[in-house]
Amino acid sequence: MTQHLCPFYICAMYTLLLYIVGGLFVAMLFVNVYFRAKVLKVYGILVRNKVEFGAAHIFNRQKLEEEILPRYPQFRNEIESFVRHMRYSIKMASVLLALITAFGAILMYFR
Repeated sequence: MTQHLCPFYICAMYTLLLYIVGGLFVAMLFVNVYFRAKVLKVYGILVRNKVEFGAAHIFNRQKLEEEILPRYPQFRNEIESFVRHMRYSIKMASVLLALITAFGAILMYFR
């Protein structure tokens, strides 16, 4: 009667990777909720005051400064805060998604 047991280091690595993927998922969830709350707070101010701009303005600083900020100078801080939080949220989500995918691929390999 033979049992198929994996060597200790492979089982330990698999378990560690499983915890890392779980931790990264929880981190992504927390970052998403945290920045969503911050973004929605500033977004509410901008919507109430009818400040309008598109995604191109979020990703292109020069376009934002030339077209939007001169039109709404009284909301400069709110606009910049919204753009900064959106960019950071997108960067963090991208990095965490890439890490989760990479560790998930490694877990599939060890399975």
